Amino acid sequence: MDVAVGKALNRALAGDAQVDAELDAFIERRHKERVKAEGERAQEEEWRESARKHAQTQRQQARYEWHLHHQGQAERLRRTLEDLIAHHEQRAEELSTTPSSASEAS
Repeated sequence: MDVAVGKALNRALAGDAQVDAELDAFIERRHKERVKAEGERAQEEEWRESARKHAQTQRQQARYEWHLHHQGQAERLRRTLEDLIAHHEQRAEELSTTPSSASEAS
């Protein structure tokens, strides 16, 4: 009597896998039939609407934050450039009123 150890176990596991596959297929088929007949469930539709509203709120918040960033950056650049312009105007004025070293040498 030469019986392979675990042979019966392998056969039992193979049957279980087949049963699981058939059960999954049955559940999937019933779900598709229900969705076709009833449509999506109200809870799922409410979740989608909630997610859409949340995403819209996040986009509006990001838009507002970018608005603030650009306003602040424009003001900072305006101050910097106005100061830079004033500096160059002052230097130009100083140079135009100060005799050049070339005219002093003559």
